[in-house]
Amino acid sequence: MPSKPIPGSTGEVLTCLPSPYQADPATGLLYFPRFLAKCRYVKEHGALPASYAKNYKRGLDRFLSLHLGIDPAEVEKAVFASSTNEELAGRLRALLPADVRAAKWNRELVQKGLTEAGQEFLATALKAMGCEDRIGQIRTVPDLIDFDEGRIE
Repeated sequence: MPSKPIPGSTGEVLTCLPSPYQADPATGLLYFPRFLAKCRYVKEHGALPASYAKNYKRGLDRFLSLHLGIDPAEVEKAVFASSTNEELAGRLRALLPADVRAAKWNRELVQKGLTEAGQEFLATALKAMGCEDRIGQIRTVPDLIDFDEGRIE
């Protein structure tokens, strides 16, 4: 039987966040719903758990923002200033470029971690999770996120 992460090995796990593979219906961007959900979580709770706070507006949040040519703090600001989904949609339309180049971003996202350095990072993370047997099975950063949050058995 394949191993599962040692409970608590990565800190608190938020299963309420969407998979990085979930696409935003308005833009087609993978991961964007997750970034928005993290912003909503901070708006509602004041902060993310430490295990998520370390990469909030950094990591994949920042990579996506760089791809879009915006500051991740501007996405957070749009979420915080919106009281409805419709209001947020309008703020995001004003913030995002007309062409979000979804295919380019989506291709890059699903390949995050496939480099030699990325595979070393994933191996280190899986060892820390007590899942050394999963090295080579969990091949990308989005897969690692889904594995940690219980979406990959």
